[in-house]
Amino acid sequence: MESRELDYDLPPELIAQQPAVRRDQSRLLVYTRATGGVAHHVFRDLPDLVRALAVVNDTRVVPARIPIERPRGEVLLLEQLDGDVWEALARPTRRLRVGERYGEVELLEQLGEGRWRIRLEGEPHGAVPLPPYITEPLGDPERYQTVYAQAPGSAAAPTAGLHFTPEVLARLDVERVTLHVGLDTFRPLQVEVVEAHTIHGERYVVRTQAWERIRAAERVLAVGTTTVRVLETLARAAPLSGRTELFITPGFEFRRVDCLVTNFHLPRSTLLALVMAFAGVEETRRLYALAIEERYRFYSFGDAMLIL
Repeated sequence: MESRELDYDLPPELIAQQPAVRRDQSRLLVYTRATGGVAHHVFRDLPDLVRALAVVNDTRVVPARIPIERPRGEVLLLEQLDGDVWEALARPTRRLRVGERYGEVELLEQLGEGRWRIRLEGEPHGAVPLPPYITEPLGDPERYQTVYAQAPGSAAAPTAGLHFTPEVLARLDVERVTLHVGLDTFRPLQVEVVEAHTIHGERYVVRTQAWERIRAAERVLAVGTTTVRVLETLARAAPLSGRTELFITPGFEFRRVDCLVTNFHLPRSTLLALVMAFAGVEETRRLYALAIEERYRFYSFGDAMLIL
């Protein structure tokens, strides 16, 4: 698949700058693969639309955006490697030097592509790592966390989960997994052929009892692309904790995910490739064009889509 097949034009005003006033008031585009039918709902309708075990990713976003003053820039924590050692993105990379200390950050090793191995003094206490396309300040940092977030470790939120409220969760049969979201959320495809892209591994962990329930479920609803990657990794006999480099592209065989709730994703992203693998390439293009026509809100704080 050529990367240009993941392109589409989005009017800038459809990039959501703020979350919905109430999480479950987001709109929900519902696509039924068996019939090709499309319906329009609000997210609080989700429990009435699908009968399945809902699996959520309970990772929690780290306050990972740490400013540095000289040179003026920032460090974005990606993953805790060992104790006070982290992998991070740092800018301006060309003006930074190995061995130098910038506030509470010491640069240990340059890893390429703007990535560094760093030592962090103390616990992370930076700003919420909002994506660069969100330019308005966020009044409540908890709105960039899911209501079920527990395990700290992500550089970005699993955004499909941002629509859930305790009331919606209470009407669903829910199980949890954990995958800490890393670099590929920020990194567009830089290659001409999609399959030539290399996924940076992300850490996951799933309890034995949770996987037994998921494996035995008649139907599974994956909440978000990160959950899909965990479930499909385990469905291929991977251990219950580790790292996954699973890259899901069109033609992929889904073994444990039966339906998917997800946000509308960036062009040329691995997340959009996954949605195309699940819903179909042309079908996804049609759904995105319809969402634009119907003025759905896109990206992290935008609306959602349910694929049955």
